[in-house]
Amino acid sequence: MSYKKETQCVQAGYTPGNGEPRVLPIYQSTTYKYDSSEHLGKLFDLEADGHMYSRISNPTVSHVEEKIAALEGGVGALCTTSGQAANLLAILNITSSGENFVSLSSIYGGTINLFAVTLKRLGIEVRFITPDMTDEQVEALFDDKTRLVFGETIANPALDVLDIEKYAKIAHAHNIPLVVDNTFATPVLCRPFEFGADIVVHSTTKYMDGQATVVGGVIVDSGNFDWTVDNKFPGLTEPDESYHGVVYTKNFGKAAYITKARVQLMRDFGVLPPAVSAFLLNSGLTTLHLRMERHSENALKVAKYLENNDKVAWVNYPGLESSKDFELAKKYLPGGCSGVISFGVKGGRDAAVKFMDSLKLAAIVVHVADARTCVLHPASTTHRQLTDEQLVAAGIGADLVRMSIGIENVDDIIEDIEQALCQA
Repeated sequence: MSYKKETQCVQAGYTPGNGEPRVLPIYQSTTYKYDSSEHLGKLFDLEADGHMYSRISNPTVSHVEEKIAALEGGVGALCTTSGQAANLLAILNITSSGENFVSLSSIYGGTINLFAVTLKRLGIEVRFITPDMTDEQVEALFDDKTRLVFGETIANPALDVLDIEKYAKIAHAHNIPLVVDNTFATPVLCRPFEFGADIVVHSTTKYMDGQATVVGGVIVDSGNFDWTVDNKFPGLTEPDESYHGVVYTKNFGKAAYITKARVQLMRDFGVLPPAVSAFLLNSGLTTLHLRMERHSENALKVAKYLENNDKVAWVNYPGLESSKDFELAKKYLPGGCSGVISFGVKGGRDAAVKFMDSLKLAAIVVHVADARTCVLHPASTTHRQLTDEQLVAAGIGADLVRMSIGIENVDDIIEDIEQALCQA
């Protein structure tokens, strides 16, 4: 049967057999036993399915990967130890030294640092674009060494909504894939593959876990991109000598990308999450559909309250009719825009700090997108490594407060905001 996303959150990934545990077991083992050396050899030649070593795969993790792949509508997924690890592997899987990629500038500050600093040291160049650039300006950044386009469904913390179809069209015109970070939307609110994206990444630390208990990430492969066109991706279309000449596109078809990411990059980087982390993530995924509905509902009510408060200079939430991205939100996020709001407190940076220090229910934490309401000042914390110019490009002002609205009673959340604004 083909289940809807709500059922997949609960049921997908793990199906117990007769007399087996109803709940996904934790396979807390680094190694696996085999009946013959021949079978183990086939595993290492990628001729048989199974687990070689828990640096590459683990049964508990695999079941969670299957659930996430089902939720996103992909052919396969690869869990990692963090969202940044997912971004790193997603890029390195198809990009080498001397090549480049194009990225929207309004993305998470840590991702900007990964792209502009760390990948630069590896000889991979990022070229940033903004939604207001002309077609000619965007096209000027592409050349025969460009390997992908990257963006976030809902940018963190600028909350820009990515025009997925637009950038998919741009990427595909150059025979390269669109990679979308779907962390804030989750597949409950948006499935980027349905709009032309080719690869999806997540920081599962956020809404997917939902309890702030475990750091993690995931890469999901749509299986839709043709990696053989123009011979731009030799790592996928030419023999891999580390596996006796395996050609991923020939041997694994639609799953070529995600297979290579696992057996080559995961093998070498070893950023697979522990079984217990996957177990905790699976517990969060079970209620994801319920939580995303409440997060979105609460956030819209809070955003409307803030919009009508004379102590607030401005409010940015895609679900507001006043948002510049309201029409994009209606198209890509018809079920809600998640729980993250950004706004400015009148009085600038000092007033913003006073406001946050006065909150009682909401906590100041270096985190976002879990069940509890929390708040942060990105310019002085998560994005403090950026220059003033980069902050502006990322849509982050000195007065910007990022608030992650939880699933508590919304009246209590608004009351807490009200008393804090009065003190600010």
